[in-house]
Amino acid sequence: MRTLLFLLFMLISISLQAGVDIREFSDPAMTKRYTTLINELRCLVCQNQNLADSNSELAQDLRRQVFEMLGSGKTDGEITDFMVQRYGDFVLYRPPFKATTLFLWAGPFVLLFIAVIVLLRFIRARASQIPLVLSDEDRRKVQDLLKEEGKN
Repeated sequence: MRTLLFLLFMLISISLQAGVDIREFSDPAMTKRYTTLINELRCLVCQNQNLADSNSELAQDLRRQVFEMLGSGKTDGEITDFMVQRYGDFVLYRPPFKATTLFLWAGPFVLLFIAVIVLLRFIRARASQIPLVLSDEDRRKVQDLLKEEGKN
């Protein structure tokens, strides 16, 4: 049984390592630039992960492309501009503020504003409701019902 569990563990760890691509530069500054770039570029398949965190095939290809572009002497700006030209501003985790990205920047604030207005209207509506007042006859009926329920 232990041998079977060991083999299963080894198979799982081999498959997990298959998705990791290791890129090495001779210069630590290049490694830092590479890491910064792949952390600032969004995976277009996953959309909520950057290139560094994603294991999609597109992310692997884009990481390879960034590695090659850095190796060929491209600047960070040139690499970012290439990615934006090819995939649009959505590839950036921090897209520039312009007309086409206005919703990306203002959308959360607009939604928060709408939620606050809805909440305030709900609170005012609840506060303006007239509390239910029972007449003496209704109170007597409720007391009678409670007494009958207590006997059962």
